[in-house]
Amino acid sequence: MMKNISLMKFLTFIIVSCSLTATLGCHKETDEDKINKVIAGIQAAVEEKDVKKIVNNVSKAYKDPQGYDHDTIKGLLLGYFFRHQKIHVYIPDVAVTVDGASGKAVFQAVLTGRDGTGSNAGVLPESFGMYSFDVSFQKEYGVWKVTSALWNRVSENIQK
Repeated sequence: MMKNISLMKFLTFIIVSCSLTATLGCHKETDEDKINKVIAGIQAAVEEKDVKKIVNNVSKAYKDPQGYDHDTIKGLLLGYFFRHQKIHVYIPDVAVTVDGASGKAVFQAVLTGRDGTGSNAGVLPESFGMYSFDVSFQKEYGVWKVTSALWNRVSENIQK
């Protein structure tokens, strides 16, 4: 009988501990978290040169100040991917704001590209740039999609 009581106490302790761990460990994903995941997914897709993954995160209604739309963004990506065999993207920090079904992400990214030719192939990038991004998002059927983006090379923003 004593063994049964000890076993019951032990099992109760394990169940309560697991329940507390699960409850305290749970974190409801915010819209800001979801937008950050979209950006991280696009970053990974750029490095993989996966146009389809990138475009899946772009709204069909995409339109930006540079005159690009959904289809022309695809062409821009294909051209960049064609020019560079290897691409790396580094995004140190993203500031995300959400207002209802609209969101905005502001960040800087370092982009490097190599074409795989030359004496330093695979070591030094042939293309290097730091860009400022201002990206607009819209929630479409519960999923965050990029609806517009403005980007500038950081050195172009410096006043002399």
